Amino acid sequence: MTGAVRLEPVDEGNLEPLLSVAAAEAEPEDVMPPVEAPAGWSLARRDAFREFHRASFGGLDGPTRTRMYAIIAGGEVVGMVRMTRCDEPGTVETGMWLGRSARGQGLGAAALRELLNAAAAAGMRTVVAETTPDNRGAISVLKKCGAELRENDGKVRAEMCLDSALPAH
Repeated sequence: MTGAVRLEPVDEGNLEPLLSVAAAEAEPEDVMPPVEAPAGWSLARRDAFREFHRASFGGLDGPTRTRMYAIIAGGEVVGMVRMTRCDEPGTVETGMWLGRSARGQGLGAAALRELLNAAAAAGMRTVVAETTPDNRGAISVLKKCGAELRENDGKVRAEMCLDSALPAH
């Protein structure tokens, strides 16, 4: 399945499949901002997930300055990757999550490559990301996609310049 990935902007058509994957294969705190709600995938947390994603429907020029994409592999939604405009012109920040069953198959790197292509097509020059030193999966994906990594104050900051050639698929 490696590399057989495409991105679809999150919309009403793929929001419920995305929520299904999140609820079955991820923890709420890994896929959305914290909310005051009962633990686990409570009804309130599911509603908050929907609203969080609907807020980005306006894309990079909308109120959240964010474009979210469902990651599709083998015809199924397996996770989400996003880009959010930074204050620095031509720069977006990215973040991603994959359901547990989709991890470790090269899908994260394939999805990030697709996002880098989408960012370049949107006129961006730089994509940045931040993770923790113990998030080996994220660090591996970022390295595979040519990120320059710097560790500082318990955070790993990644920078990917889109002016240079993108890594081969």
